Amino acid sequence: MKKTDIKRLGMSAMLIAVGLVLPFFTGHIPKIGNMMLPMHIPVFICGFICGWKYGAVVGFVLPLLRSVIFGMPVLYPVAAAMAVELATYGLVCGLIYYHSKRSIISIYVSMIAAMISGRILWGIAEVALLGIKGNAFTWQVFISGAFLNAIPGIILQLIVVPLIVTRIKPAARV
Repeated sequence: MKKTDIKRLGMSAMLIAVGLVLPFFTGHIPKIGNMMLPMHIPVFICGFICGWKYGAVVGFVLPLLRSVIFGMPVLYPVAAAMAVELATYGLVCGLIYYHSKRSIISIYVSMIAAMISGRILWGIAEVALLGIKGNAFTWQVFISGAFLNAIPGIILQLIVVPLIVTRIKPAARV
């Protein structure tokens, strides 16, 4: 195993730990916790700093691990659908950023593309898990859950993640 792989693995483990703890700061108030999307931040950071492979794995593992350890989010269907969504975030932002000029603009382009594709795949996962029988998952539920309720978290991510990535990336050298 190369030295850079060990650094990426260590950084990914640290970001999983951050993702497990971060929701405690907003989780006591479920309405705010659901809007702030605290587990998304370490996944984006991992995708940018460690690359798309690590970002995808961290994104997939994080909600499932947090569900098993703490019971939140509920494993089925919430954590299962979040695993698909967050894995997409790590994968897409890491891939686009890797194949770009790696500037602040490419961070935003990567994040927005990842957010859109992740939310689309989250919707597909919800339909697959809940089914469309009996209108359990409707277009209104998708728009509300994927975009409207998430606006504060999206804004937070678009402010915090680029700040952290531009500060950590040069120091991390992974």
